Amino acid sequence: MYTQRVSDAAQMVHSDVWNRLQAPHRNRVDKLQGRIPKGQESPFGDFPADYVRPSPRMQLTSLGSLGASIVRTPRVTETETPRATLKKGSGVGGALSSRSPRKEIPIPAPPKAGAFTKRTIAGSEFRRSYDRGDLPIQITHCGTANKISWKVDIEKLDYHHYLPIFFDGIREKEDPYRFLSLEGTHNMLEKGGSKTLPVVPQLIIPIKTALNTRDPEVIAVTLKVLQKLVLSGEMIGEALVPYYRQLLPVFNLFKNSAKNLGDSMDYGQRKRMNLGELIDETLEIFEVHGGEDAFINIKYMIPTYE
Repeated sequence: MYTQRVSDAAQMVHSDVWNRLQAPHRNRVDKLQGRIPKGQESPFGDFPADYVRPSPRMQLTSLGSLGASIVRTPRVTETETPRATLKKGSGVGGALSSRSPRKEIPIPAPPKAGAFTKRTIAGSEFRRSYDRGDLPIQITHCGTANKISWKVDIEKLDYHHYLPIFFDGIREKEDPYRFLSLEGTHNMLEKGGSKTLPVVPQLIIPIKTALNTRDPEVIAVTLKVLQKLVLSGEMIGEALVPYYRQLLPVFNLFKNSAKNLGDSMDYGQRKRMNLGELIDETLEIFEVHGGEDAFINIKYMIPTYE
C-alpha cells in the first residue's frame, strides 16, 4: 500500500488551495445549494426568527443599523391593482374559435433517478461540539502542513464518547472541522489499540451517513478511514462483517467509478482520490481481515466482486 509523509487531512488543505485557483467559488455554490451546512450568524449563535436581517441595499443606505426596529409595509400584489383586469388575454370578450389543429402538449421526459447525485450534508455532531469548545484539540500551524495539538493524552480519552464524534465529522467539507475531525480520527486509531474494538457498533451510523452523501470527496475520505480502522487492531475486520448491509450498497454503486486514461498518466494518483481503486483496496482489506465469512457477505452485496 502507498505510504505518504503528508497526512490525509493536510493533503486536503493543500488540494483546497489548488482548487481555489480553478474554481474560486466552488464552496460558496455548494453552500448556496444546501450541500454544505451554513455556519452560525454570529459568535453567539443565530439571530432570532423575527429579526429583520439587513439587505445589501439597506447596508449601503446606512439603514442596516436600525435592525428589528424597521417596519416593513406589505407589498400590494398584482391581483389587488386595477391593472390586473386590463391584462392582455385575461378576458373572454372577442375571443374566436379556431379550426386549426391543436398543438400537442409535449410529453416530459422521465426524471433522472439521481443515484449519483450529491446529497445534502447536514451539520455534524463534531461541528456542534467544536463550536461549544467541548473537544480537547486545537490546530498547530506549521511551515509545510498544519498539525493537531491534543490538550490531553490520547490514551486517557474516553473512546466511547469521543471516537463516534470524530467519525461523525469526516463528512465535513469545511475547515477547520474537516481537518480536525480527519486528523483526530487518524490519531485516535493509531493509538487506540484494544480500545477501538468495543466502539465499532457506534461508528456504523456516522460511516453510513458519510457514505450516503454520495459526494466523491467525502466517500474517498471515508474509505481511507475504513482502511485505517480495520488495520488499527485485531478482530475489527470481523466485527464489521454484520454491518456490511449498511456499508456496502454505496460500494456497489461507485465500484466502477475508475478513471479511464488510456495511455495517459494520472499525476494526482498520490492523492488516492480514485473511487474505483479505493473501493477495490477496501474490499480486499475487508476480505483478508474479515474472517471466513467475509467473502460470502461481500459477494452477496457486490456480485461483481472477485
